[in-house]
Amino acid sequence: MDKRKEKERDFAVELGSKSDLRNVSLSDGDNRENVLVQGTIGYFRRAEFAEGAVLEVVGTRGVLRIDLREGEIRKGMSNRSISTDNS
Repeated sequence: MDKRKEKERDFAVELGSKSDLRNVSLSDGDNRENVLVQGTIGYFRRAEFAEGAVLEVVGTRGVLRIDLREGEIRKGMSNRSISTDNS
């Protein structure tokens, strides 16, 4: 696996219904590659780490999962900056 791929984080959104999805927007041909996905997971129920490596934010109508360890979040909060290093 190349180094760039090792640093990348995957995510998944599981919604209870199609009606919970508000917007999916792909680039409109302006040479942009932006993608926007908006919806609702309902009211917040809990946030926890599944298997120690996936942050799960659970709502009444869905779940947001991000491949992110607790230590990485703590480190990011202590740095208080957003890294733009894509190398």
